[in-house]
Amino acid sequence: MVTDWNSLLFPYNQAAKEWKVKLRGIREEYQIMDEHSPIEFVTSRIKSIDSIKEKMIRRDIDPERLTEDMEDICGLRIMCPFLDDIYQVVNILRKRNDIEIIEERDYVNNEKKSGYRSYHIVFRYPLQLLTGQRNILVEIQIRTLAMNFWATLEHSLNYKHPDVFPDDVHKRLQEDSETAFKLDEDMSQIRKDLIDDAKKQDKKGE
Repeated sequence: MVTDWNSLLFPYNQAAKEWKVKLRGIREEYQIMDEHSPIEFVTSRIKSIDSIKEKMIRRDIDPERLTEDMEDICGLRIMCPFLDDIYQVVNILRKRNDIEIIEERDYVNNEKKSGYRSYHIVFRYPLQLLTGQRNILVEIQIRTLAMNFWATLEHSLNYKHPDVFPDDVHKRLQEDSETAFKLDEDMSQIRKDLIDDAKKQDKKGE
């Protein structure tokens, strides 16, 4: 049984702070180069003690293996302007040498039954503490602004109505998710068309 939650959660809080700085640094680097940044903004959260306890019971997680078996105690969320940006961020993370990616789950093109879309990456991060190195599991969710809008409101509805949604509500939520995804696709296509037009204009001016 966990008795000192502050000590257990401190490394996760520290990892979240460090990774918010790293990810915002990537965004600033793109801005300095005067290039489009695939990262719009970054948020983080540490799982609440009540949520950890509930998940331990639901997943039958041994308290002695909590830090090894629960992947999302430290959660980061990256919001991207366009669909293609999601996979650009994924590739950036894959190339880093300060993490070890454990798992990837693509819910962007393989959405959940609920309609949820996002790209999840779980990685092991070697956090430096006074007592030495501590390997922390971190989960990053990478999604567009439209996906985040849908997921945030769906979560809010689910929180206030914890029972299973009625079939008609479930269908409407799925349809709204598809609408949000079509918006993402349209916006991405508009961006590509504008880039292509700009290239054509540049060629004409040569």
